[in-house]
Amino acid sequence: MSASTLIANILIAAPPVIFAITLHEAAHGYVARHFGDPTAWLAGRISLNPLRHIDPVGTLLVPGIILATSYFAAGSAMLFGWAKPVPVDFGRLRHPKREMLWVALAGPAVNLLMALVWTGLLKLLMLLPLMAYSRPLAEMSLTGIEVNLVLMVLNLLPLPPLDGGRIAVSLLPHPLAWKFAQLERWGFPILLLLMFTGILADILGPLVGFLKDLIVILFQLN
Repeated sequence: MSASTLIANILIAAPPVIFAITLHEAAHGYVARHFGDPTAWLAGRISLNPLRHIDPVGTLLVPGIILATSYFAAGSAMLFGWAKPVPVDFGRLRHPKREMLWVALAGPAVNLLMALVWTGLLKLLMLLPLMAYSRPLAEMSLTGIEVNLVLMVLNLLPLPPLDGGRIAVSLLPHPLAWKFAQLERWGFPILLLLMFTGILADILGPLVGFLKDLIVILFQLN
């Protein structure tokens, strides 16, 4: 594969990856502000501007390496990354334990919405006459669907500090919630272990595949 082709593929993947990661974080801040915590707003993080959320490693370097490696190896890999976490002071929410649920759900919900928007664009491209940009836009849409579904499912895993862990803490009775929350210090090492051992891909793969099949059926993409 030529260098120009690789660069073109990265440019096609960049918009959906950046928006999937950064708008996920902005959604947390917006919902937190709605429920009484202005921390993210005061930090200027409730913004649709991706530059306010980009983490050089998690938003650019890691997805770029995954994308480049998969092309050079002539294979495929799950594309994911992360943005700078939006600061949320759960203690400033009006009802911290209950409203933590909605703050945590906001990110995955936005990823689901973006996956559906990219699916809508793909469906529109299938209905319109073929244009010069039809193929790049279709590839961008497919990437948008994939990366948003991966981020949604990944973040819903019940492991603090992932959103699924926050949701579990919100739903569990107080004594169990406190004990479960103590896992947060080990959450990222556990996630890295799952990733490097391939267990994470084994967990995410079937779930993401099921959601993609469901989208194909609902939007009649085949």
